Amino acid sequence: MKGRHLVMMSLGSAIGTGLFLGSGKGIAAAGPSVLVAYVVAGLVVIAIMRMLGEMVAAHPDSGAFSVYTARAMGPAAGFAMGWVWWVELAVVVAAEGTAAAQIFLAVWPIAPDWLLTLIFMVALTAINLFGVDKFGEFEFWFALIKVAAVVAFLVIGVLLLIGVLPSPAPGLSNFLHHGGFMPNGWGGVATGLLIVIFAFGGIEIVAVAAAETENPRKHVGKAINTIIWRILVFYMGSVAIMVFALPWDDPKLASSPFVAVLDLAKIPGADAVLTLIIVLAVLSSLNANLYGDSRMLGSLAERGLAPKAMTGKNRRNVPVAAVLSSVAFGYVCVVLTYIWGAKVLDVLLNIVGSTIIVTYLFTIASQIILRRRAEKHGEKLPFKMWGYPYLSWLTLVVLIGIIGLGMTDAGVRSQILATFGLTVVLFVIGIVRTRRLGQDPFKPVVTPGDRLVDADPAAEPAGTD
Repeated sequence: MKGRHLVMMSLGSAIGTGLFLGSGKGIAAAGPSVLVAYVVAGLVVIAIMRMLGEMVAAHPDSGAFSVYTARAMGPAAGFAMGWVWWVELAVVVAAEGTAAAQIFLAVWPIAPDWLLTLIFMVALTAINLFGVDKFGEFEFWFALIKVAAVVAFLVIGVLLLIGVLPSPAPGLSNFLHHGGFMPNGWGGVATGLLIVIFAFGGIEIVAVAAAETENPRKHVGKAINTIIWRILVFYMGSVAIMVFALPWDDPKLASSPFVAVLDLAKIPGADAVLTLIIVLAVLSSLNANLYGDSRMLGSLAERGLAPKAMTGKNRRNVPVAAVLSSVAFGYVCVVLTYIWGAKVLDVLLNIVGSTIIVTYLFTIASQIILRRRAEKHGEKLPFKMWGYPYLSWLTLVVLIGIIGLGMTDAGVRSQILATFGLTVVLFVIGIVRTRRLGQDPFKPVVTPGDRLVDADPAAEPAGTD
């Protein structure tokens, strides 16, 4: 991929249902104080992406966080991290294909939902089999459309708020009435925080894509910095406009927040246009997640942690078996949708939830360990986390606090416990698997030329590559 592909992917990777639909759920839970939740969650994710960027710029690898976890804590932990992420994205790909079909058919009922899901799955599978350059170009234009849509929304929203459009500017009335700024108390803020932190899932795909990007050390920093202002402007700006424009308890805001604001601004055809953009956003996310999932599976196979057949590549350097394995569950869900209809999507969405928390925890722990080892060896890192080690540890503490909040909610608690249980099971399997490969499951993995991880300082003289 070219540098512009990676940068635009970083812009569009998290602009999907989390923003277009999930933001309404956050507002319904917390009211205007959802802005506090976005600030807290946004700062946490910005810090985590900076940590991930530090590791990626030093050692680009399609196994990303799985490889960094193995380098920091041993191959058993890397096995668990890689397979947790692969399982999550395999389900996400199926859910996104099903969701895109149902969203489209809600406005234009032109075909059975299973048939449109199948068409979407086949099309996105083909794109991923064309080669990484073609994938990057498709994702570039997908992301560009999403970014343009959000920018247009921000412009219209500002014009609405300052009174340029025919509709009356709401001013601060929505913050003062309907229960005030924090209508559901701190409990509402906590619920909103959980919704928001899960909505940011997807931006970590950049770490996987960097390995197949030209001059990754140069472009990773640019992509990560782009993510930072994208979160600040796109997410927080859009949500601020929503809570200023409409009462937080408006049912339209909860179900389709972007359409609700555009309807208030009297923008004709908003429903149809936003539906198309949301479908494209979901398909873009499916496209990126399928890419990331296949590369993770290929990386696991190259390290002996997945079937060797997953390493096979075609003349375009695409891991075909890994791509087909990663999308296979999506085709199973096409059949299930044919049998049970829309109920399948609800089940899929209940399965996907807190896995991103596991990814974040492993990322923070890996960065803290690897950065300490890099400084011990005097390695010059091309891209660094700010305020190490204090900001890294603070981010970890805040994330653990968010997990603690989640444990107070029965639904979220069950998702967190199930995900942590899956991680433990995979970790045990990883111990068995790595021992069969003749590896120490708990000894940090050292690769040729890798000074970032070195269990024995005497094994490698300072200043060598």
